[in-house]
Amino acid sequence: MERPSAIGQALLAVSDQWTLLILQRAFLLHVRRFADWRDELGMSESVLANRLKEMVAGDLLKPVPYREEGRTRTEYRLTERAVELWPVLVEIWSWERRWVPRRHGLPELVHTACGKRTDVELGCASCGHAPVTARDTATVRGAATFAQVTVPRLHRRTVRGAADPLSYLPETFEVLGDRWSTVILAAAFLGLRRFADFQGELGVAPSVLSNRLRRFTDLGVLEVEEPGARPRYHLTDKGLDFFGIFAFLVDWAQRWYTGPPDTDLRVTHQACGLPFRPCLRCCSCGEAISRERVRFALPERDATG
Repeated sequence: MERPSAIGQALLAVSDQWTLLILQRAFLLHVRRFADWRDELGMSESVLANRLKEMVAGDLLKPVPYREEGRTRTEYRLTERAVELWPVLVEIWSWERRWVPRRHGLPELVHTACGKRTDVELGCASCGHAPVTARDTATVRGAATFAQVTVPRLHRRTVRGAADPLSYLPETFEVLGDRWSTVILAAAFLGLRRFADFQGELGVAPSVLSNRLRRFTDLGVLEVEEPGARPRYHLTDKGLDFFGIFAFLVDWAQRWYTGPPDTDLRVTHQACGLPFRPCLRCCSCGEAISRERVRFALPERDATG
């Protein structure tokens, strides 16, 4: 079987609820050890062992031996490939902050360069302009960009509750923690509108496609533009605002994975005419944000991110 596009390989690596939560805890709390992930996330040991094995094979985690009480044990450290996912996780936080009501407050993002608790906005690193929205860009895809994007996983997706104040909410996972959902949303960004267009381009089963489109309209991510026998689906403001996460995923995917010919995806910032290279800007001071200059002030416990 021919390998998927770079985007397809990236989705196979990270578009899973437990994988995202494992990465999030590694960034937020510097969790490195099996027992700490198990206790933090309430995961079964078998599920956790399976995900860690996948993440090591996918070069997201690196096993490192350490000594404790006279025994050699293993901890798992983020690889360079995984570290470069940090803007995706910050964008997820920012999207939830704007669009998803929460029972528990989100951690506050602190930009240490200006010392303020802030939010972020999407910018173009090619020209320095911010903010940039989906409407400010143009995207061209290869003919086979979505080929083999959703190779089946060996395990089923897991729906989490909202009791944990640090975890992403089920509404976010409806969009991001399931590869079909993420691919369908990506296709909507690329201009697909009708059921038959989604099905023909993605090769998705009609029942799966109907389920995801219905969930997206219930969540307010898509709306039906032309009701009837052949409805057109249109991204709402809430759906369009997911563009930052999409842009960083595409950028990360195409820097770390190589797909077959004619599977690339090119995003152009129309204002400058250059390839769109997403970056994050601090809403308080306007400066570009780097991983080393931000931290999260966590509820009831302060840890750097």
